[in-house]
Amino acid sequence: MKKRNPIAVLLLPFVTFGFYSIYWMVQTKIEMNAKGAQIPTAWLIIIPLVNLWWMWKYSEGVELVTGGKTSGVLAFILLFLLGMIGAAIVQDSFNKNVA
Repeated sequence: MKKRNPIAVLLLPFVTFGFYSIYWMVQTKIEMNAKGAQIPTAWLIIIPLVNLWWMWKYSEGVELVTGGKTSGVLAFILLFLLGMIGAAIVQDSFNKNVA
């Protein structure tokens, strides 16, 4: 996983009108899939209700990549309820697992 600044993950969506959040999710999805996660195409983000399933699969990938240090349920709750704040917390957990 690429090491990113969690503060940037938190603040850049304000500057880019939310586009950085989508970019971050797509890039981290690609990186997690390279490490063995099974996250489907990011195009599913734009389909209502299906995007919740996609976020669940993304969260399972977070658990896999972090070696269980961040559970999939916790990642889903963080991303779903806290949005950009949750993304910054998830990025921090990615950074702790960068070799």
